[in-house]
Amino acid sequence: MIALQKWILSLAGTALACAISYEWLDRPIAIIFNRSLARPEPFLRLTHLPDPFVPLALIIFVGLGLRSLSGWVLSRGQKCAFLCSVSLFVAEATKTQLKFVFGRTWPDTWINNNPSFIHDRVYGFNFFYGGPEYASFPSGHMAITCAVISVLWVYFPSMRTFCALAGLVVAVALVGPNFHFVSDVLAGAFVGISSGWMVTSLWKAHEHLDAS
Repeated sequence: MIALQKWILSLAGTALACAISYEWLDRPIAIIFNRSLARPEPFLRLTHLPDPFVPLALIIFVGLGLRSLSGWVLSRGQKCAFLCSVSLFVAEATKTQLKFVFGRTWPDTWINNNPSFIHDRVYGFNFFYGGPEYASFPSGHMAITCAVISVLWVYFPSMRTFCALAGLVVAVALVGPNFHFVSDVLAGAFVGISSGWMVTSLWKAHEHLDAS
C-alpha cells in the first residue's frame, strides 16, 4: 500500500511539474536553445531513424524466454535483462497511447513540415488528435530509457549513479536540440519509471509466491 501511495504522489508531482513547465518553462527554454545551439546534421538524421531498442528488447525477450522453456534457470543478470525488455515494451505501448490522447505539437519542425512552436508559433495540446505531427508528449525516448534504468536501479544498486547520469544525459540531449519540451521529458521519465517499478514489483511478488 505504501508503494501505491508513493506512485500516486509521484503522479501528482509529475502532473504539477508538467503543468508548471508547460505554462512558464517550455517556451522560453525552447527559444533559448533555438538561438544558442547549432544543430549538427547527425541530430537531424536521428529524427528519421527507427527506434532500435524495441527490436533489441524483443530479441532479448525471445532468447531468454526460449532459454527458460528449455529448463535453464536464469541468472540474476538474465532476469534483469528479461525485466528490462518487458518494462520497455510496457513503456513503449503506454507512450504511444498517451501521445494519441494528448496530441501535442513539437518544439521545432523536423518531419513532414510538422507544425511547431519555433517554426509556426503553434503551441498546445490537441486531445485525441493522432499522427506523428502531434506526438511530442510524452517523450518516447525518455520513457524507454527510464524503463530500462528503473529496472537496473532495483537490481543493481551499485549502478544508481550511472543510471542517474544516463537519464540526465538523455534528457539534455532531447531538450537541447529542441526535440522535446521539458514537460515532454518529465512525463516520459514518469512513464518509464512507472513501467520498471510495476514490472519489478510484479516479478518480486511472483518470486515470493513461488518461494512460499
